[in-house]
Amino acid sequence: MAKILNIGSLNLDYVYAVPHFVTAGETLLSGRRDVFPGGKGLNQTVAAARAGAEVLHGGAVGADGDMLLDLLRDAGADVSAVARVDVPTGHAVIQVSPQGENAILILGGANRAVTAETVGIALEKVGPGDILLLQNEINGLDYIIRRAFEKGLRIFFNPAPMDASVKSLPLGLIDTLIVNEGEARALAGDMDALKAACPQQKILLTRGSRGASLWTGSELIFQPAFPVEAVDTTAAGDCFLGYYAAALAENLSYAAALRLAAAAAALSVQRRGAAPSIPIRSEVEAYLRGIK
Repeated sequence: MAKILNIGSLNLDYVYAVPHFVTAGETLLSGRRDVFPGGKGLNQTVAAARAGAEVLHGGAVGADGDMLLDLLRDAGADVSAVARVDVPTGHAVIQVSPQGENAILILGGANRAVTAETVGIALEKVGPGDILLLQNEINGLDYIIRRAFEKGLRIFFNPAPMDASVKSLPLGLIDTLIVNEGEARALAGDMDALKAACPQQKILLTRGSRGASLWTGSELIFQPAFPVEAVDTTAAGDCFLGYYAAALAENLSYAAALRLAAAAAALSVQRRGAAPSIPIRSEVEAYLRGIK
């Protein structure tokens, strides 16, 4: 079985309940504050670990990042390649109105302080054929992609949150590009244009309740979403990707990996929260056995 290395974001989400969003010059009393683990990197590592993969997380946290490391350990991930840095852990300040709308302010913090040394320590722990997961929430992506490619890793890149910097990255070195429809449009226009722009890459297009499509380079495989009543889709995409990577790490077929990932995502959207919503492998397999 291949290992999975995720060099990805680790965030603390500070969520404040407010009667309305703060306006310029206003001081507003919040009725409640909750602190949750967050970051696409963290969510994807938790998903891959709960799927049963051997997962190593690389990245950085500040002195306030203990709860994130504890969560990763509890999920079964190795956090020995997470550096402690002298800046705050990446975090988000989120205002939530009574109508459920939100306004979000993000500080990259430690996620933007990943060093070449930290990357090197992480890459020493994996080898050719292992999988590297990357998202667009940390610094140094160009360097990481090039070093990982030299080492023979299969690079799975999820360019979220999408911005102009993604187009300057060496995308020709990655194995699989994972995008939603908006990201595909931003990169190339549509799926066909993206395939033409990235002819050597596999492309996994996620479309929420309309399922997912994988272009392998020779065939298009479609996996419909399982019909469920969603209550919170926050981490659905990260859950899907983590499970998909874990399935490929254990040499399942593309079709089987997509089905397992879709089932995991279907369970996650029926639960509230991000990382807490991600199911363990036995739950996903039981769900699939129950489908006629």
